[in-house]
Amino acid sequence: MNITLRVWRQKGKDDEGRMVSYQVEDVSQDMSFLEMLDVLNEKLTVAGEDPIAFDHDCREGICGACGVVINGIAHGPEVTTTCQLHMRSFKDGDTIDVEPWRAKAFPVIKDLVVDRGSLDRIIQAGGYISAPTGTAPDAHAVPVPKTDADRAFDAATCIGCGACVAACPNASGMLFTAAKVTHLGMLPQGQPERAARVVKMVNQHDEEDFGGCTNIGECAAVCPKGIPLDTISQLNKDLLGSLASGKM
Repeated sequence: MNITLRVWRQKGKDDEGRMVSYQVEDVSQDMSFLEMLDVLNEKLTVAGEDPIAFDHDCREGICGACGVVINGIAHGPEVTTTCQLHMRSFKDGDTIDVEPWRAKAFPVIKDLVVDRGSLDRIIQAGGYISAPTGTAPDAHAVPVPKTDADRAFDAATCIGCGACVAACPNASGMLFTAAKVTHLGMLPQGQPERAARVVKMVNQHDEEDFGGCTNIGECAAVCPKGIPLDTISQLNKDLLGSLASGKM
C-alpha cells in the first residue's frame, strides 16, 4: 500500500508543534503500525532528518508503553494497543493522522512521546498492600469468592497505557484509577488499606490535573484490555463508604 501520514512533530514541551505530512510507499498489510513507523524513520534517518519519536517497548500489547491517537481514536480503529494494530486495518491511498495523547496531565516530551508519570504517582499514592514478613501462608488459606476474584482479575489487566485519558473529552483518568483501586480492594490482601487507598488515589488523580468523570464511557470503549465502565462505580462506592466512615 501507499499511504500518507500526517504526524504531529514537536521538539519539546515548550515548543510549538505542527502536523507534518510524509509519504510511505510499499507498506505491507502484515506490518504492525509501529513497524510502519520504523520504516518511515529509517527513510528519515537516511535522508538526514530527525526521526519521529514514539514510545514502545514489548510490542506485544502487555507493557502499555505504546500509544498514539490515530485518526482521532486512541490506539486506532481496532480495540487493541497501537503495537498490535496492523496495517491491514487501512487501505491503499489512505491519509492517516497520528497525534500524541492529549491531556494536561500528559505533557508532550517530543513528537508522539508524552510524560505519563502522573499515572505512576497515582499508584504511588495508594496502589499497594501490606505485606507482613514471616512464613508465607498456604496458597488457599484465605478463601476468595470467585465473583470477587474474577472482578479483581479483570481490573488487574489494566496496563496503564493512558488510552482512557486520551479518549475522554474531560481527559479524566478515572477508569485507570478505578482499575487500580478495584483490583486490590476486591481481595482480602487489600482490605487493611482499602478505605485510605481510594481517598489517596482519587486525591492524587485530581492533583495531577486530570479532568472529572462524567460517565460518558469513551474510556471503556477504547480500553485495549476491556476494563468495564462499572469499575468506576466500584471506586465511587468505596470512596463514599470511606468518606462516610471517616476511615481515611
